[in-house]
Amino acid sequence: MEKTISKNANDLLVNCIWFEPVKGSLNESFDDPDSTVIVQGVLQRANAKNQNGRVYPKDILEREVQKYDQNFVKERRALGELDHPDSSVVNLQNVSHNVVEMMWSGDDLVGKVELLPTPNGNILKQLFKAGIKLGISSRGLGSVRKNVRENADEVQDDFELIAFDFVSNPSTRGAFLFPSEQLKESVERQIANRYEKVESLIRDIISEIK
Repeated sequence: MEKTISKNANDLLVNCIWFEPVKGSLNESFDDPDSTVIVQGVLQRANAKNQNGRVYPKDILEREVQKYDQNFVKERRALGELDHPDSSVVNLQNVSHNVVEMMWSGDDLVGKVELLPTPNGNILKQLFKAGIKLGISSRGLGSVRKNVRENADEVQDDFELIAFDFVSNPSTRGAFLFPSEQLKESVERQIANRYEKVESLIRDIISEIK
């Protein structure tokens, strides 16, 4: 298998995927400012080429996820930012969420994420409430090798996972975090109300024409 080195070990590696709350993952009402909102979805995917042309081998991801779980998640400091910084350090003034649980489902790394009552966390909460589609982005340091045959950059053994951030423009295909039933029902009610108003207006117009 032909490979060529294309990046250095200290390069910042970013991998983004769409992240939408799965069914039932929004555990409290959005209307309660003191409630804890938790979303759940795919954080990262192994052995799959993303839109940046990069592949994360599962054995490397499993190692880093285990370290991140032990050193950050279990110590309640797996913090992430709203929008992706060009830095290997998590900036506390930009923190919006905390990863509280991670588990593997095949090649998908699924996680539960708590939205924090910080300025950026409240923005994130309102974005989810409005049904905005967001991405989740892993941030790490490491190098890649060019796999010419597969036309992909393979992340190497020196990879170190730093954080997961929420972004507006993810790069990985096919992973989503779906709204809970509570959020879906709220959005559906709003849409239904709008249609009812439109239909009522149309009926009034037709009645006047007659």
